[in-house]
Amino acid sequence: MNKIPFNYIWRNLLTRKLTTALTAGGMALVVFVFTAVLMLDAGLKATMVATGRPDNVMVIRAASETEVQSSIDNAQMSVLETLPHIALDDTGKPMFSRECLVLYSLVKKDTGVATNVTIRGTGDMGLALRPQVQLQTGRLFKPGSSEIIVGTNLAKEFKGVEIGQTLAFARRDWLVVGIFDAGKTAFSSEVWGDAEQLKQAFRRPVYSSLIFQLDAPGNFDTLKNRVADDRRLTVELKPETQFYADQSKFLAGFISVLGLTLSVIFSIGAIIGAMITMYAAVASRTAEIGTLRAIGFRRTNILIAFLAESLLLSLLGGIAGLAAASGMQAVSISTMNWQTFAELAFAFKLSPQIALASLLFALTMGFLGGVLPAWRAARLNIVTAVRSA
Repeated sequence: MNKIPFNYIWRNLLTRKLTTALTAGGMALVVFVFTAVLMLDAGLKATMVATGRPDNVMVIRAASETEVQSSIDNAQMSVLETLPHIALDDTGKPMFSRECLVLYSLVKKDTGVATNVTIRGTGDMGLALRPQVQLQTGRLFKPGSSEIIVGTNLAKEFKGVEIGQTLAFARRDWLVVGIFDAGKTAFSSEVWGDAEQLKQAFRRPVYSSLIFQLDAPGNFDTLKNRVADDRRLTVELKPETQFYADQSKFLAGFISVLGLTLSVIFSIGAIIGAMITMYAAVASRTAEIGTLRAIGFRRTNILIAFLAESLLLSLLGGIAGLAAASGMQAVSISTMNWQTFAELAFAFKLSPQIALASLLFALTMGFLGGVLPAWRAARLNIVTAVRSA
């Protein structure tokens, strides 16, 4: 069976430069939106998951979804700190950190709007449990003092958090003594200070959470079951990576639903555009199609050729849209995480899976837009088509 050569399909697209460019451009726009949504979702999840470490365990009050909602009293803390399988540091000290979390409003530089940020009370062990947190400039806060350090994302986005300035909250003035970098994690959007001082200042008799490092990852289930069986405790344990991944579910779900809905709506227009383009191609090449049939090409050859033309058109648009979306990796988004009600900064993230999904999405649009015109071209009567010349 004869096959229509690929260069014939390619030349037909080049012949109609304007319509090819417009149709491919429409598909590129849709693929750009589709890819950007997936990248935004992936960036948010990557930021939250990267915040935690697989060998750390987060303890919060049972049924609490966030640290802000959680409260653990001193009696339960004392029980938790005697649990087995808590790792020891080089000096033999158990690696756990009592922490408290509160929200405070800071004014953004670009909008002048007050937005909630997370203030975390921690200590030396809290820093040791998070080696991804590195001091960038200044120094660490002194234990027992009204000193704080701020993440790099806050330093970029908010007013009044430069080293040497003071923030007035909880009836105290807190001196900014350092700026820390936690990489692409949620910690870079937080303010850190001494846990005991923050508890006193905010008049909180309880802690928000306990974080500790396991001596071996395989001991988590044993420890979790032991805590569940202890009637003195009303807490739940989660691997730190899972805990922070759960913090992104609401916002990630909203981004996905809204973005994919827009992508579907836009894709309908792109499919219709591709269909119109291909129908116009069939109408303008009726005699040519008749000639191809007369010299021995079968209906299947015609169908495949026109469908391949539509797929090639969509692939060009998909590659263009994906290339444009890849540039979004340099953009950082700062928004409120509606689950924690605090500001969170994260970046777009492109992965091979997202790139593949975007190109498949483009090819799907091309197939849906081209299958009916291709079918029409394949069903043309040879005599009628030749006479139309």
